[in-house]
Amino acid sequence: MTIPRRSRRAAGTLAAAAIAGLTGVVLTAGPAAAHTPTWDVTCNEVSLHLTAYNSGVTNQVTVTVDGKDLLPTETFGKSFDKKLALPDHDKELTVRLVVKAGDGDQYSRDETKQAPVCEGRTPTPTPTPSETKPSGTPTTATPSPEKPAPSETPSESSPAPAAPAPSPSSPDLAETGSSSATPIIAGAAVVVLLAGGGIMWSVRKRRTAQQ
Repeated sequence: MTIPRRSRRAAGTLAAAAIAGLTGVVLTAGPAAAHTPTWDVTCNEVSLHLTAYNSGVTNQVTVTVDGKDLLPTETFGKSFDKKLALPDHDKELTVRLVVKAGDGDQYSRDETKQAPVCEGRTPTPTPTPSETKPSGTPTTATPSPEKPAPSETPSESSPAPAAPAPSPSSPDLAETGSSSATPIIAGAAVVVLLAGGGIMWSVRKRRTAQQ
């Protein structure tokens, strides 16, 4: 039996369409299976397994721990495998992985994981601030007794005893003024002086005559 030429053309067209559809499915599934960033974090290390990346472009990977670089930025091609040792720690660490794919941001990754404390190490509790006590008891100086301030108002002195009134029976006081007997007393004194001078003169004369 012969097949018409038109039927052959139709069959060829269907076969080409089926091949094209299958090729599209394969091409579509290819990128979806590529760019596989696998990484694990334990208490003491970080394991990186980056596979199926585009080797024709420049890809970058960076790992930080609590904001500090554990793996500075490195470039890689199709894959990247590495193990990084974590520093000793007594509390959980925050590990961050940043992968920048050179063939599109849709293949880049920015992920974070926690690194637990290894067994046998207990987390150090955060110390609570304690109130600082003064080193010594402050000594208060004993105030010296203040001297009494002088009284502003002078104290009233006791009144002086009154002079005794003269008794009416006491004798009259001597007169202090001059009296009538003063010339007589003066004249008698002159006479006495003259008599004394005469006596002394006679005595001297007698001594001279005897010599």
